[in-house]
Amino acid sequence: MATLGILHIGALVSGRLDQPVLDGDSLLAIDGRIAAIGSAADTGAADADVVVDAQGSTVMPGLIDSHCHVVLGDYTPRQKTVDFLDSYVHGGITAVISPGEIHAPGRPRDANGVKALAVAAKACFDNFRPTGMKVHAGAIVIEPTLQEADFREVAERGVWLAKFGFGAFAHPLDGAPQVRWAQQYGLKVMCHSGGASIPGSQPITAEHLLELRPDVCGHINGGTTALRDEGVLRIVRESDMILQLVQAGNLRSSLLILRAAREHGQLHRVVLASDTPTGTGVMPLAVLKTACELSSLGGLPAAETLALATGNNARAWELDSGRIAVGAPADLVVLDAPWGGVADDALGAIANGDIPGISAVIIDGQVRVLRSRNTPAARRLA
Repeated sequence: MATLGILHIGALVSGRLDQPVLDGDSLLAIDGRIAAIGSAADTGAADADVVVDAQGSTVMPGLIDSHCHVVLGDYTPRQKTVDFLDSYVHGGITAVISPGEIHAPGRPRDANGVKALAVAAKACFDNFRPTGMKVHAGAIVIEPTLQEADFREVAERGVWLAKFGFGAFAHPLDGAPQVRWAQQYGLKVMCHSGGASIPGSQPITAEHLLELRPDVCGHINGGTTALRDEGVLRIVRESDMILQLVQAGNLRSSLLILRAAREHGQLHRVVLASDTPTGTGVMPLAVLKTACELSSLGGLPAAETLALATGNNARAWELDSGRIAVGAPADLVVLDAPWGGVADDALGAIANGDIPGISAVIIDGQVRVLRSRNTPAARRLA
């Protein structure tokens, strides 16, 4: 029975919008799951096999990047970069979701090839966790060659993700039957939105999205080209699609969508992601940077903003992570205000627009990173 304790927590961010900050200054994890939250005397954290002293800094759930372009292994063909996922862990990201392995060189479009790529990618990442990261891969890229039986087949093989927007359809709405078949067999469908992003894709408008009705409106703030303002407002008001805001998108549009979601009581639908590696590059701090922008420019309290990148993502994709609660996986990040910044703690730094310093990343109760090589140095080092 492996145990891990965290002591002297200054602020405990829950990952939940309804209770963004929890009471308690210590936490105990047993066999990779959170077993107790409270005072040091109540949790027994000081007697754990491994003890992390947070030194009064902040602890939050590991970030979830819900739009990360993996292919196979810790390598991105788009940017010809190795170990980028390891670097993302140093940015506080403990899990990523693939929007389809669309950057695979020579990506197949025939039904058998499309299915094989999805099944293989899922199987590979089921067996490979770079620096402990949980990679949810194997999203089938929806093509005209796919029939209903193909979606049933991949679902039986464990594939549960699908991506629409890069198939060879003459018109986006021609893919509506495939989107319905994917959803019929339990696949979570993310749809490209906005202008064309790479060769082989085409613009998908708000009107298309409202007819296609995917589960997730991928990069609704543009990937990289944004939808028209009136279109995104219709999606907020007239649908229940998940609203994914990405770093590799349009910041002005992000702020518009965030404001509309808050005004219409739809903040629970907003999730954060990087939409990298793409033409914008490899960005280990993409999710943290997005949180800082939305909090400092959009006026959303920092702990609530972090919930968009943790608990909201977990709920949208039905993941067993993204929150600090008894029984949840011990996927945790210890962070503080950057050394030399104006804020006193990580939440203050985020509200000010400053990227906080990470001093520990824990996945399944194991310390995977100390002293992030990518963030500024934290004022207080775990």
